[in-house]
Amino acid sequence: MKEKGNLISSGARIAGRHKRYIVWFFVLNLTLAAFGSSGFRAHAHAILDNNVYADKLLHGFDPVVLIEMLSRPEMGSPNSSTMPAFYCVFLFFLTTLLFIPGVLRGYASDERLPRDKFFSTCGGNLWRFVRLVLFFLLIAVPTFGILSGIQGALAKLAGESSSEKLPFYTRCAGFVIIFLIMTTIRVWFDLAQVDVVLRDEGRVRKSIAIGLRNTRSNLGQLLGSYVLISTVAVIVLAVGIWVWHVGVPSSSVLGAFVIGQLILLLWLAARFWQRAVAVAFYRQKMTEPDMEAQPVPMPAIGMPSVPEGG
Repeated sequence: MKEKGNLISSGARIAGRHKRYIVWFFVLNLTLAAFGSSGFRAHAHAILDNNVYADKLLHGFDPVVLIEMLSRPEMGSPNSSTMPAFYCVFLFFLTTLLFIPGVLRGYASDERLPRDKFFSTCGGNLWRFVRLVLFFLLIAVPTFGILSGIQGALAKLAGESSSEKLPFYTRCAGFVIIFLIMTTIRVWFDLAQVDVVLRDEGRVRKSIAIGLRNTRSNLGQLLGSYVLISTVAVIVLAVGIWVWHVGVPSSSVLGAFVIGQLILLLWLAARFWQRAVAVAFYRQKMTEPDMEAQPVPMPAIGMPSVPEGG
């Protein structure tokens, strides 16, 4: 069944029907974050449990005390505190790469996707998604570098002008342009991922070409949907920071934790909403099979039989 309505509402309905995926990834992120911070917690406990200044970090935030704690020999080398976090970030990236194909398959299904189908989709598309990520990095990283260089050069030229506000406006315009171009690349590869999963396409370059073609022909609709969702995410972040600043006392560790995790959950939901938009677009516009021209056989014409004997 094709999704009806605009992409924003269709994507919201899909993400709402399958909200368990957002919860699973949130719990996964929270679990890995707990393991990743274990090294820092162990060193911090060894120092703060017997330190009279611990209260300044437990019931507030004193940057001087934090810097002093980090500089003490008991904290060990920076790698001992940061490497567990790095490993867990990398593990979260790998698990995301593994499970997103199953999420996309579930988004495209009208019924609850069976568990065996979910995991078979994940395993069958892992190497395809690895190749898609490599293609994405091959395109996105140089593009971002070139755009950032152009922005810096233009801002430098603007700084030589007599207008004091021109460098600021130049940087703001550059940020907007970079954001729009990078979001377009994100849309392109989101469509390629959906095509790989839903058509079971092993040739990822073909899916990349299909994604590019559909992104170019529907750029306004797709980019507008992604930008609107990103704007909602920024508003959520701003409101969350304001609530954190106004409504959470500096001594409330639990309150700060709850607000921070709620912001993270809503940001995660925004990204899944974007992926649901890509699936909704696929079901509306890209479900026609990619038919290749086949030769049409000519009907056999029977030759009249010649009667025997004249």
